[in-house]
Amino acid sequence: MRRTSRRTAGALTALAVAASLALTGCGRDSGSEAGPGASKAISDSKASGTITVWAMGTEGEKLQEFVKDFESANPDATVKVTAVPWEAAHDKISAAIASGKTPDVSLIGTTWMGEFAKAGGLDPTPDGLVKDSDFYDGAWGSTVVSNTSYGVPWYVETRVLYYRTDLAKKAGWDKAPTTWDEFSKFAADLKKSGVKYPVSLQPGQTGSWQTVLPFAWSNGAKVTNAGGTDYSIDSPQMTEALGYYKSFFDKGYSQTRMLDPGELENGFAKGTYGSFISGPWHIGLVEDAGLTKDKYDVAPLPGKDSGPGTSFTGGGDLAVFKDAKNRDGAWKLVRWLSEPQTQSKWYDTLKDLPAVKSAWQSGDLADDQQLQVFGRQLDSALAPPAVPSWEQVASVIDGDVEKAVKGSVPPADAVADMQKQAKSIGTGL
Repeated sequence: MRRTSRRTAGALTALAVAASLALTGCGRDSGSEAGPGASKAISDSKASGTITVWAMGTEGEKLQEFVKDFESANPDATVKVTAVPWEAAHDKISAAIASGKTPDVSLIGTTWMGEFAKAGGLDPTPDGLVKDSDFYDGAWGSTVVSNTSYGVPWYVETRVLYYRTDLAKKAGWDKAPTTWDEFSKFAADLKKSGVKYPVSLQPGQTGSWQTVLPFAWSNGAKVTNAGGTDYSIDSPQMTEALGYYKSFFDKGYSQTRMLDPGELENGFAKGTYGSFISGPWHIGLVEDAGLTKDKYDVAPLPGKDSGPGTSFTGGGDLAVFKDAKNRDGAWKLVRWLSEPQTQSKWYDTLKDLPAVKSAWQSGDLADDQQLQVFGRQLDSALAPPAVPSWEQVASVIDGDVEKAVKGSVPPADAVADMQKQAKSIGTGL
């Protein structure tokens, strides 16, 4: 959540896998649970034996202590957590699957689910383990590959609009923009009032697809066809969205270079930047930079014609491996980690946002108005398709976004190139 990682896009932040699933019909139906490819249900007894777990980043550092409650409830079970750096995780998991020497369960970057499921390394989610309707659509969709779930969402994140309320009021705005037209006027008014860059957007480079695609999804664009077998990036909706995104750079509303670490937060605090799009981790960062809550707020992303718009969902999934030595115990641990009370406690421990909707109904998550904005945004958040080649295609999109933003190619040509290269790569399904 608060850190950049390979969990969601090449070497940068992470995203999820529900976008195309929700967009193209590859996701769930109202009555499904694990999906048509679900594996056999686990037993009703308590967990037993040793359960080996790989977890990345801060999650890996905190999980061993956290699972003591699970061990207390399952006295014959012992959980052994290995912390793995995010930068080494993809290759480590890939090698483990290839050699058949996997742990029982692991945290999986959401954009890796398609790759590892296609490789045959993941065990389909057992029938009846959890109810998919308990989770945010985008989060559950990140586990679904070719209509079969291969894991359970653990935690989520999404992106919203951060904006300086004091600067907005000076420019004549008492609330955040809710449509594309309003967002453009919001930027124009802030510019007129003296804000150097009314909006800070990413001008291409790694991870820019995570900001651009939400505009495309809000405009009705789809990333793949209904079966996830072919890319469908080249569409009028995608071209229009990229053109709209580019307009903020053309009009001088956003900077045209990548910012250095800390530059955005400090610039936001000083008023150089009037707004930006990011996840929940930025609440702490902007306040560390000196902003108080009376000078900034968060709001759902503007929609094409009405709000809220579609945002991006990321986070992390828990998956059990086909070669797990303790499959039964592993899935019971995964189920325990997805229980609402466990999710709430995990938030209190690490501030990872719960993937289970009911966990937002009590405690700080229910009382904090800013966090509630993220919860509402998750209701309309999507993610990229759960296909093995997504990270390759995401890199293509990043490059073409940068060309369009800098004016090297028109948006239509950039989108056409995205499609051409994506079709050449294939989805991998």
